[in-house]
Amino acid sequence: MKRVLIIGAAGRDFHNFNVVFRHNPDYQVVAFTATQIPDIAGRRYPTELAGKMYPQGIPILDENEMEKIIRDEEVDVAVFSYSDVSHSTVMHLASRVVAAGADFWLLGAQRTQLASKVPVVSICAVRTGCGKSPVSRRVAEELRGLGWHPVVIRHPMPYGDLAAQHAQRFATLADLDRHDCTIEEREEYEPHIVVGTTVYAGVDYEEILRQAEQEGDLVLWDGGNNDTPFYRPDLEIVVLDPHRAGHELSYYPGEVNFRSGKVLVINKVDTASLDNVQKVRDNIRKFNPTATVIEAACRVSVADPELVKGKRVLVVEDGPTLTHGEMQYGAGVVAAKQFGAAEMVDPRPYAIGSIRAVFEKFKHLGKLLPAMGYSEAQRHELEETIKRVPCDLVLVATPIDLARTIKIDKPSLRVRYEAEELTQPGFREILTDFTAKYKPVLEKAGK
Repeated sequence: MKRVLIIGAAGRDFHNFNVVFRHNPDYQVVAFTATQIPDIAGRRYPTELAGKMYPQGIPILDENEMEKIIRDEEVDVAVFSYSDVSHSTVMHLASRVVAAGADFWLLGAQRTQLASKVPVVSICAVRTGCGKSPVSRRVAEELRGLGWHPVVIRHPMPYGDLAAQHAQRFATLADLDRHDCTIEEREEYEPHIVVGTTVYAGVDYEEILRQAEQEGDLVLWDGGNNDTPFYRPDLEIVVLDPHRAGHELSYYPGEVNFRSGKVLVINKVDTASLDNVQKVRDNIRKFNPTATVIEAACRVSVADPELVKGKRVLVVEDGPTLTHGEMQYGAGVVAAKQFGAAEMVDPRPYAIGSIRAVFEKFKHLGKLLPAMGYSEAQRHELEETIKRVPCDLVLVATPIDLARTIKIDKPSLRVRYEAEELTQPGFREILTDFTAKYKPVLEKAGK
């Protein structure tokens, strides 16, 4: 029996355990490690999810203690199981593991993919913040128009009671409140819910899949970070970002998605430099030449542009895009410039608590505020930081209505962004061909 340490961040690590290790007598998982997400280390993967081989559950420990864990627990193999990290970061981790005396494993994407009884369309990306969410919404819209009843299954973000979150269903905005969702969860679930698409998420993705198969005739896998799909896709769509040209070849597992995607979407071509767009095109031609390529704009809009013109604005952007996505700006900065803001007010002097700590950790952040909200305390600190910033207008570029989650004591305006194809074939043509291939098979099977 090999003793295993799973190196994770409260998502892919749990899935890898459930699929590969949970009931496997050849392995004993001694611990998970955690990074990226605050307040995960120090908890346990509960017995209810871990299975009968783990009557006490499995401890979740800080990644910084990895060498000590390997030595103390006599670990044979450490399995890397999280996403959106540079290739150099992966190999630094591998070097730490090997130096401590264990093997270092990467599990193959297909080994951890579950088979669905209904067709699966996956939407993944090469980095956090590529604009995958508006692409997912666009694809869901086209699928409904083609007669499908899609159910979205979202990549995991289980930051609360893991046992209670084993399989969650979100059909109304009230479900978000009932499950006490974080800002990060709401940003991914709410845009689908408001247009009538049910969302599933949680921890046990086989149970989640079996529930979703009973409700819809197609699963739309809405990936997180730059992770690979948890389900075997029948159509694999991958989003690329020319603002970070070259990252499709230098981040893990985004490069896996880049090389395996059947449809590659070069997003944000309306705001990226021509040189960077061309660099992404060249990389596609060299490393995935058989993929169908869509070039798309990420159209930014606000309800009343005149409210922005000449104002001193505080820009609030999507948190993960700025933090481990490493973007220096998002749609809010684009909107502030496009609609004539007089000034973007720097929030850093006014940040408190964990929000201040985010600025200290991520030095690339400038005059914008990441919408961090992994806990009630952090949401309060975000609210208080906004209250302290002297500005005329808060420009909110998160995918959700942030004012439903925290109190904003100043005039605010939401920034919306949607994907728009600029080349042919577009999503409609690709999904029409997909429907012609898979709908008759489904109907013949009586689905």
